[in-house]
Amino acid sequence: MTEISSDVIRGYNDTIILFLLRDKPSYGYEISKMIKELSGEKYIIKETTLYSAFSRLEENGYVESYSQTADNGKKRTYYRITMEGRSYYKEKCEEWTLTKEVIENFITEV
Repeated sequence: MTEISSDVIRGYNDTIILFLLRDKPSYGYEISKMIKELSGEKYIIKETTLYSAFSRLEENGYVESYSQTADNGKKRTYYRITMEGRSYYKEKCEEWTLTKEVIENFITEV
């Protein structure tokens, strides 16, 4: 099975994370698991990459974090998307549409 190069997808990690936070807050492990599942296991985000993205997104005001104790008593850091994050997500989706349009001009069936 072909996997996606981390170099290729690096610029879209923020978009992927924001997509997963649109409907409800979540925490790192759950986000990582959802990325793996939704990509059909073609992209497995590294923990350092994920938490770097969370830090960057929070620093830019696109997500907020808060601590919450789970049912098993374990304290987790949850992330939720902000209004600024929703606007940024929309911009990134528009950028993707344009990027895809341009790149498709240079891709042929092998």
